[in-house]
Amino acid sequence: MQPDRFLNGQVVADQSGAGFRSGLDAVMLAATVPAGAEEAALELGSGAGVASLCVAARVPGCAVWGLEIDDNLVRLAVANAAANNVSNRVHFVAGDVLGSPPELRREFHHVFCNPPFHAGDGQAPPDAARARALHDASGTLADWLAAGLRRTASSGTFTAILRADRLAEALAALPERGLAILPLWPKASEAAKRVLLQAKKGARTPLALLPGLVLHEADGRYTPQADAILRGRESLSFLA
Repeated sequence: MQPDRFLNGQVVADQSGAGFRSGLDAVMLAATVPAGAEEAALELGSGAGVASLCVAARVPGCAVWGLEIDDNLVRLAVANAAANNVSNRVHFVAGDVLGSPPELRREFHHVFCNPPFHAGDGQAPPDAARARALHDASGTLADWLAAGLRRTASSGTFTAILRADRLAEALAALPERGLAILPLWPKASEAAKRVLLQAKKGARTPLALLPGLVLHEADGRYTPQADAILRGRESLSFLA
């Protein structure tokens, strides 16, 4: 099987054939991380490493760590880092997001995650790895968000991509200030199915609802801005 390609081929990654596979959400999440060349970022629930590798490709010199509970996915992510020649600055560690291993119990300039989307009371997929990636039976969404904030340094950012219908749950768990919401509209005439949230730790700015990004034209093609992000030509900024 050929590896998947992201950012117009800047990132290549093998992914699990049966489990959850990263795609547009991972690329959009990575595009929002405002990392600098000398900064360190942490991804919670890094899977096969796609989002982490996209951050590393966009920001040369940035060090990225990924935390993933599935040992098989950690091994796959490590191999993907090697395939992209970034093993010197992209590292993956096995462990539970809700109980970080000792080497990751520190603060990072930027933390980001794509937490399990579905509440634990839903019908889980039969594949155990896919169910764990999609359903938050092992910990509530609020727990994931709290874990991300704990690992975020003062004045750093914590970013997450969520299902839009879980926005109220997320807002109840996050600080009232220093938070921005960026909707992803499937088309201009359709309701958002995904939202990106970014919190700047310690900031006192009021909650901001940003214009967001329309992903597709009426005919299904990507909009120019979405296409530029997916090809790695542009980032996705939370600056209003």
